Amino acid sequence: MTNTTPTKEHCSRQDLLLFHIGTRQAFAINVLKMKEIIPYEPLNKLPGSHPAVIGVARLRGRPLTVIDLASAIGMPPISNHPDLTAYSIIISEFSRTLQGFLVSKVDRIIALEWEDILPPPCASGHATYITGIAHVDEQLVEIIDVERALNSVAPNQTSDSPVVDMDQRVVQQLQQKLVLVVDDSGLARKQVTRTLDLMGLDYVTALDGKDALQKLKGLKEEGRSIDLVISDIEMPEMDGYTLTRELRKDKTLASTYILLHTSLSGTVCSENAQASGADAALTKFVPEELSAAVMKGLGLEPQPS
Repeated sequence: MTNTTPTKEHCSRQDLLLFHIGTRQAFAINVLKMKEIIPYEPLNKLPGSHPAVIGVARLRGRPLTVIDLASAIGMPPISNHPDLTAYSIIISEFSRTLQGFLVSKVDRIIALEWEDILPPPCASGHATYITGIAHVDEQLVEIIDVERALNSVAPNQTSDSPVVDMDQRVVQQLQQKLVLVVDDSGLARKQVTRTLDLMGLDYVTALDGKDALQKLKGLKEEGRSIDLVISDIEMPEMDGYTLTRELRKDKTLASTYILLHTSLSGTVCSENAQASGADAALTKFVPEELSAAVMKGLGLEPQPS
């Protein structure tokens, strides 16, 4: 019988779908966020919808919004092209949502090591929607932050109210804790830290795994320790799986509770998280679920106030 347990090598690799959105520049998304690719067909436009929303398609009877990806990330829209018959729709599922992205050309799937994906350079325009870059066959590939692209079209609404009810004892305990938040997406960091703010927790943020290790080194020199790590999985240079393995090697951090907070979902993600040594994995982004996972990771149970 074939062993299906995720290996270290499998966890350290990212499969990417390469595509184009009206230019020679190659873009990519994680294959785990892609359900399938369908040819473009005329769509019914939604009245009053965001300009990047070009209509509604159906996937085996299930309706889904189709977004002009170029328009969503600040590039000239490709849906204005007079002939879209050769275009494709990438059906994607992440952060508990299903949607389609219109692209002009689908290229191929490639496999890269996480360390081969570098942070994007500081720039303006659509670069704010890029989470990483890589060189493939002497071509620059930009990896799109599709969560941010989706949020620009349909912003995630979060509550301004505390996400858990806590008695004073728990509040005082939380005020003594320190959390490390690791995510290359500014949007995701903002979502997570807002939840932590509502819980009254102190935190430190890092942009990726390498940055997190540097932050932890600095905290150690200051005599401070981390009580909980909340880390994304998909990050340039050092991903969440690798960060987890590095933390487990450090005697002073080996027992730290690690929650992998990701837009990916499914058993593969959970198995890979477990194989890397993480304590738990949670799909983005439901504040109530995150706050409950944080309480569990800190060994505290929410108490009615």
